[in-house]
Amino acid sequence: MATPLAGKTAVVTGGTSGIGLEAAVKLATMGADVVLVGRDPTRAETALADVKNRAGSQAVRLLLCDFASLKQIRGLADDILSTCQRVHILVNNAGGVNLSRKLTEDGIERTFAVNHLAPFLLTTLLLDLLKQSAPARVVNVSSAVHRSGDLPFDNLQFERNGYGIMRAYSRSKLANVLFSAELARRLSNTKVTSNALHPGAVATNIWSQAPWYTQPVLALGKLFMDRAETGGARVVYLAASPEVEGQSGGYYEKDQKILPSRLARDEALAKRLWEHSAALAQNHAPV
Repeated sequence: MATPLAGKTAVVTGGTSGIGLEAAVKLATMGADVVLVGRDPTRAETALADVKNRAGSQAVRLLLCDFASLKQIRGLADDILSTCQRVHILVNNAGGVNLSRKLTEDGIERTFAVNHLAPFLLTTLLLDLLKQSAPARVVNVSSAVHRSGDLPFDNLQFERNGYGIMRAYSRSKLANVLFSAELARRLSNTKVTSNALHPGAVATNIWSQAPWYTQPVLALGKLFMDRAETGGARVVYLAASPEVEGQSGGYYEKDQKILPSRLARDEALAKRLWEHSAALAQNHAPV
């Protein structure tokens, strides 16, 4: 069995189900030491056994973290820094949706916190290690729905009005693409790359919190969606394929680099989002 990732360490967030789980299996099969990050202990232990079994590898371990907690994100980063000599691949895949506007323990709108601010903070906390591990890759799982997203800083967390499950989700996915591109620019003089992708319309459980009246449509739609294995393979393409070695700052769909939305290409907006995110994380740092 070919093991092109032997000696490499890969961290996969949201790695206990769906796309993340399948990506973890593929990376482990390719010889990587895989760190699975999940939230639910029971499901995480099941996923850990599943990855080891299907990949035929014991070089897989588990770290628990709730991405709705900035404290736990910092704890996760500390765990990775203390137990991993190198990180060659970071897959920012964890995410979710919320039917109504909810705040995290940090007082941040939950969809924005989990889908954007958490991976932003985790990645920036691991940047020095990623640079030391170069060549290294950061893969940010976004979505084609970023094209309908906006980023109004005067109502970024829907503090005033306008919350909707899809509005919040598309906004967070736009933030993913902007963050990925800005990260690539900031890493331009290193051998660490950053790319974002839409993994496809994949039949996962992320939309289980969608309104009840949409569930029959979603159930029907899943019959025509890609399998989680397909989405996982697209993640692994960016994480490990020689074809994208050294390429950075791209947005991919079906393993092809394409232009994201106009807003997602706005460098000034990306820089402002980075600065806003850094300030938001700092404001909620422990004292």
